[in-house]
Amino acid sequence: MKKPYLIALDLDGTLLNDKKTISDRTKNAVLQAKKEGHIICISTGRPYRASTMYYDELGLNTPIVNFNGAFVHHPHDKKFGVYHSPLELSHAKRVIQTAEDFLVKNIMAEVLDDVYLHKEDEVIVNTFIMGENPAQTGDLQNMLNDDPTSILIHPQDHHVAELRDQLKQEHAEVIDQRVWAAPWNIIEIIRAGLNKAVGLKKIAEFYNIPTERVIAFGDEDNDLEMIEYAGHGIAMGNAISELKNIANFVTATNEEDGIALYLEDVLSLK
Repeated sequence: MKKPYLIALDLDGTLLNDKKTISDRTKNAVLQAKKEGHIICISTGRPYRASTMYYDELGLNTPIVNFNGAFVHHPHDKKFGVYHSPLELSHAKRVIQTAEDFLVKNIMAEVLDDVYLHKEDEVIVNTFIMGENPAQTGDLQNMLNDDPTSILIHPQDHHVAELRDQLKQEHAEVIDQRVWAAPWNIIEIIRAGLNKAVGLKKIAEFYNIPTERVIAFGDEDNDLEMIEYAGHGIAMGNAISELKNIANFVTATNEEDGIALYLEDVLSLK
């Protein structure tokens, strides 16, 4: 048998089409690669609760990278270990204060799968929490008592760049920040030094897979380090230009089965 590849799949804009489902062709290609002995894992900015349905749909039995590397674990094998690297509470509260000074629309803090919202927000609950976990709502400065895995800030549209600059000036040493694509313009905060590549490297070491046999697919700025780390860093056709510029290859879009087209060709899937 040919040596196995470790194949890392981002979810939104990559594995998932615009309807947030996995197309038949992409699913068949991933399942065929899995059947042929390749190791499939999910690497996402989403929390575990919002990615487990796709993990189960693909019948995975591998570690998973959540919160852009702030939480990495194996749902079915304790020998892998649990790697949770939250933001220190005192730093988190200073970040929240910076956001509040900009009169942002809302702030959401997540401690793994526990969710804390500054204000009630039906759109955020339905879109990001997916109605699966009731959020606690109130003053985050008083309500938040544990180190958060992630903080999501929903700024006023005209304040996105200014707020990001302020966060960088005040907190660059302790946080990493990303911004989600339109229409949300959500600023995501995690502990400094974390990214998807950090989590993916742990998985590669667990399976003893060298970098040259790591294939990673992504589309956004939270995929940059992972695409750069992988021996085969693949940008989707719908990816941001910065990702395409550093990728080893640009495949078709998430709506055009870009993952399937690449895997069918490179792995000679039948």
